[in-house]
Amino acid sequence: MRNSSVFFVLFLFLFLVGPTIAHSQETNSIYVLQIQGSINPAQQDLLQEAMNHAFKEQAKMLVVQLDTPGGLGETTRNMVRQILNAPIPIAIWVGPDGSRAASAGVFLVAAADIAGMSPNSNIGSARPVGVGGEDIPEAMADKILNDFLSLVRGAAQKRGRNVDWYISAVTESANITGTEAAMIRVVDMVAIDVPDFVEQIGIRGFEWQNKRVYYSMDEVALIDYEPGLWYSILSWMLDPQIAYFLLMGGLAGIFFELTNPGAIFPGVLGGLCLLLGLYALTILPTNVAGLLLILFGLMLFGLELVISSFGLLSLAAVISIFFGSVILFRFEYGVGGVPMLSIIVTTIGISAFVGFCLYLVAKAHRHKPFSGPHQLVGQTAKVKHWSKTNGIVHLQGESWTAESDSPLELNSGEFVSVTKVDGLVLHVIPHQTSNESGG
Repeated sequence: MRNSSVFFVLFLFLFLVGPTIAHSQETNSIYVLQIQGSINPAQQDLLQEAMNHAFKEQAKMLVVQLDTPGGLGETTRNMVRQILNAPIPIAIWVGPDGSRAASAGVFLVAAADIAGMSPNSNIGSARPVGVGGEDIPEAMADKILNDFLSLVRGAAQKRGRNVDWYISAVTESANITGTEAAMIRVVDMVAIDVPDFVEQIGIRGFEWQNKRVYYSMDEVALIDYEPGLWYSILSWMLDPQIAYFLLMGGLAGIFFELTNPGAIFPGVLGGLCLLLGLYALTILPTNVAGLLLILFGLMLFGLELVISSFGLLSLAAVISIFFGSVILFRFEYGVGGVPMLSIIVTTIGISAFVGFCLYLVAKAHRHKPFSGPHQLVGQTAKVKHWSKTNGIVHLQGESWTAESDSPLELNSGEFVSVTKVDGLVLHVIPHQTSNESGG
């Protein structure tokens, strides 16, 4: 009876005090995601995966460490939508020093629940440009500009930030440092690193679901969110310059295989590069006209083999490939397209490679064949057995059916000369020098 009382008291103690002890030892996770490089669909998928994982793990928030020169317009809009409708708080810190939130990065910072920067990072230069960094034609500029102005205005207003500055970043490409951004309410704070950023957030608190949230660093655990291998591969492929190189390299490999059959490796490698390049082009803002011009240029190179144009077709092919490369990507919001220098170097390189392939083909056509039935005429064959006008002879390691125009008395081991080849039948006459070695 006494033991039962002891167990009852112990159970009651654990029931009442246990949750308190467990709560006091509980830590809240904060996931940290790094987004570096151009904003593309791979970054969009990564952000969505990180948000879903952090929400599933009941994390307190997701911190994004950002360093980007900009990116694709549609992807930027999708990521802003993700942040504004995220199931957990999203905090963005631009850092470390020397990092930037340019172009598309401005919109992501504007949409974040909490925004911070390192002192010597910078934010701005958000005026829409073409995918290669060039100005957008005037007919399209106003439409695109107003579209993105409404996006950044809405995001900044919702987060209570300096709307006028965000507008100037889009209309005038305004650019400021992290310290300046914090002073004029473009971001909420300046922090030297992610732990400092997280600590300041906990001290200041933040609004979430109609209540103010505070915490101390002792209560939270920072966890790095590691992207998988697929993200690394996809992010690499979706760089417009890489996609362009894959396309051109793939076309060059297949062209080599078509003009020099049997090489195998260039065709296989070219096919793989072409498929990867085409996959990237289906996601990136691509002009079909640019792709068709490149293919047309390769076709003109092929026609050079059968038409004597004195180089005019080759010149037209180079021009077609160059202009196809220039217009391959449509005007979009962001940077990171194919630089003109890369286009010039690639066009020259591909043209030289294709010219080399055509040279090999032309050389093979001009050269007298090394094999064929006519090569057997004049050769010496060794008789295996013979009967009157036909028999079997041995030539170049093979046995052949042989015939003569008149009956011959030939013994095994004697030699005959080939005068004509009729299908798989050799026409022979007795060899003048019987001690000559044959096939």
